[in-house]
Amino acid sequence: MGKLFLEVVTPEKVVVSQEVDMVVAPGSEGEFGVLPGHVLFLSGIIPGEMRYNSGSETISLVVSTGFAEVSDDKVSILVDAAERGTDVDIDRAQQAAERARERMTNGKSAEEIDYKRAEVALKRAIARIKVAEKFH
Repeated sequence: MGKLFLEVVTPEKVVVSQEVDMVVAPGSEGEFGVLPGHVLFLSGIIPGEMRYNSGSETISLVVSTGFAEVSDDKVSILVDAAERGTDVDIDRAQQAAERARERMTNGKSAEEIDYKRAEVALKRAIARIKVAEKFH
């Protein structure tokens, strides 16, 4: 079986740029997997766990919102943030989740944009905690 070329890019850096065997990502319409030979595919990315296999190793990343493109055995994941599950600081993620919950419980009477930001922050924090707990 062939290989895929995976790139995971944030505004700050290239997080992953290597050949892999398989990619699984949290798409806006549900989790999706990509193997070599996959058809052209575009998807939104939601906060969650992204995994990829390289040989016998499976690597987990926490990704935030963004987009994925699959074409010609290349998977490009463009997200606001991405980090390896092993690098997540659980205490910091739990504090972020609590701050987001507090902002959300202050009522929707606050500006709608602040509520949406808090909701996105909470989803990202929960994803970080969920993935990090696998490694700690």
